[in-house]
Amino acid sequence: MDKAAFDARYGEYRQAVEEYLSGLFSDRPHWADLYDAMRYSLLAGGKRLRPVLALEAARLCGLDWRLALPAACAVELVHTYSLIHDDLPCMDDDDLRRGKPTNHKVYGETLAVLAGDALQPEAFRLILTAPGLDAARRADCALLLAQAAGADGMVAGQVLDTLHSPHTREELLEVHSLKTGAMLRGAALMGCATAGVGEDLRAALGSYARELGVAFQIRDDMLDVMGDEGSLGKTLGSDKADGKTTYVDLLGLAGCENAVRMCTAAAKAALARLPEHEFLDVLADSLAERAG
Repeated sequence: MDKAAFDARYGEYRQAVEEYLSGLFSDRPHWADLYDAMRYSLLAGGKRLRPVLALEAARLCGLDWRLALPAACAVELVHTYSLIHDDLPCMDDDDLRRGKPTNHKVYGETLAVLAGDALQPEAFRLILTAPGLDAARRADCALLLAQAAGADGMVAGQVLDTLHSPHTREELLEVHSLKTGAMLRGAALMGCATAGVGEDLRAALGSYARELGVAFQIRDDMLDVMGDEGSLGKTLGSDKADGKTTYVDLLGLAGCENAVRMCTAAAKAALARLPEHEFLDVLADSLAERAG
């Protein structure tokens, strides 16, 4: 697949996601300040990588990918809640996210916490009311999201990252396999679940997403050192300022570059037996090479 074809499909997915998300929480009840805070972070942009991955997995599994939009966007709601909470003073204490002031800087800590809290159950409401999916597929998607985001997934990774001070390569790998990789893997598996497919496709796409998550995080650590704040839309050097050990500390930039290449190759190898995996191949390459 050439870049133009990749960009066209990615753009179609992303536009559908943006349109779906923009229709959420647009009413004006007397608690509309909550909706405003939720929409502020939800509609702040970003790559929409997780919903795109879910939609492409659904397409590969033979489903009209539009039917997977509620489940795919549910992943983005959970991801957005995690960003709001990650930025809080009690966590990473960040001032900038996606080029804009963080949620608590605009709405205050109380409403930021509650906006994140609200996005979590609303994600499951999207799944459990998704038209075009039967009850079994809805339940499967909901369980996969709970597993990816919960106490043995993303939140576990955040606990290890913020409270357990990981220092070794193995400890960092565990953190990011949970914190980043679990949600990417969950998105891919949810795409499969919307189509009701079996274990072979889930195993291949799950392995792909897990390796993608590690490559993504290593590149993110590199960008925190050598990236551009304007293009990244977030404060750089925060890991160093917080005294965190990163892949750059352990491997150096050259070692990180090699690790990214190895993870990307492993991700693509996981899809080798699947038909029409070219889009995901290009996606892996584009994330490995990203400069911001």
